[in-house]
Amino acid sequence: MKRLMAFAICLATPAMAHAQTIAITGGKVYPVSGAPIDNATVLIRNGRIVAVGATVTIPADAKRIDAAGKWVTPGIFNATTTLGVSEIGQLPGSYDASAQGNGDGVTPSFRPWEGFNPSSPLLQVTRNDGITTVGIVPRGQLLAGQAAVVSLGLGSLSDVLVKGPVAVFGDLNARGDRVGAARNEVFDRLRAVLDDARSWPGRRVAVERNASRALAARARDLDALQPVLGGTLPLVLEADRATDIEQALAFARDYRVRVAISGATEGWKVADQLGKAGAYVLVGALNNIPRDFSSLGARQDNAAVLHQAGAKVVISGGADAFNARNVRYEAGVAVAFGMPWDAALRAITLTPAEMYGVSTRVGSLDAGKDATLVIWSGDPFEPSTRAEHVMVNGTEVQGPSRQDELMRRYRSFPAAYKRP
Repeated sequence: MKRLMAFAICLATPAMAHAQTIAITGGKVYPVSGAPIDNATVLIRNGRIVAVGATVTIPADAKRIDAAGKWVTPGIFNATTTLGVSEIGQLPGSYDASAQGNGDGVTPSFRPWEGFNPSSPLLQVTRNDGITTVGIVPRGQLLAGQAAVVSLGLGSLSDVLVKGPVAVFGDLNARGDRVGAARNEVFDRLRAVLDDARSWPGRRVAVERNASRALAARARDLDALQPVLGGTLPLVLEADRATDIEQALAFARDYRVRVAISGATEGWKVADQLGKAGAYVLVGALNNIPRDFSSLGARQDNAAVLHQAGAKVVISGGADAFNARNVRYEAGVAVAFGMPWDAALRAITLTPAEMYGVSTRVGSLDAGKDATLVIWSGDPFEPSTRAEHVMVNGTEVQGPSRQDELMRRYRSFPAAYKRP
């Protein structure tokens, strides 16, 4: 009975928090959309930000959170994760981030977030480190599927889904019997799909009457590409080698689509082209160890070079679910290798929100937006800094993670396990 009561109280907590007025006072606030504000107040009501500034009037009934000496930022946004759809990569039953389709590498209709598990133990440890918003992305195909933005709040998928779809993801490194064994064969396969998708609206009737040649993809996959060809959704292409990045930019020009580059290990080699195109580029910075021959040119100042060239840099921590919290350390390393601090913060908050079309809700601390933010003990890019309060829509979401429970469990060993 006590457990049931505790569970009911837990479920009621988000709604109760939404009804509150909360004032975060005295901290140094980094809105991202504007200059930092010393000794500022962030006023929250019903899960939304009401006001931000140094002269905000605080209602008498507001719950106060003293942030004196602390840093207040928007919640961290990791743009490319498989959180909630991947537990153990080598265990098929726990991995829902890729589709099989017809085995031809073309599954843009696949929506991995529909299999999102809000009870995944990987979510809590990620929340606790200040990551509040993530992109749930598909993996492993030439055209792998669609992505969605999910908040790391409490509740079911319908409670945490911010927007979906927000992009279609693909991979120019893809290979397979029906995809291609060489780069130019992969590129031709992608062109064939995009050509058929472009002509699909005018050929649908003929195809349904069986009066057309076979198409390069299934009908639902051609339907899923229409928002990309119409400019509504970006096409995010994984490309590491400089020549592959140039090919991705050529696809953008030839098909008049918005292409973003993910990975971009050798982006620094073509930084001027990416800057001129105003392209979104999703990169990391933690290491410069090549994974394969496509990433031999890895450099840890890649993000800094791209930013200086005018590209729209999004710092992401890769798609591994268990490492999703590392994104703020990726940003810290980017700063250490020359990226301006404020640009790095933007690259893990507002820029990914803009790329995915959700910047009216998250990514900066502005009146009217979701109260999704973090109060830090210091600079969030320093490894020793703690996320002291993590809020999603005005609700605190920190709690014991599986790592915390294991640490407490094994902090002291029973006498039977101690050496004599």
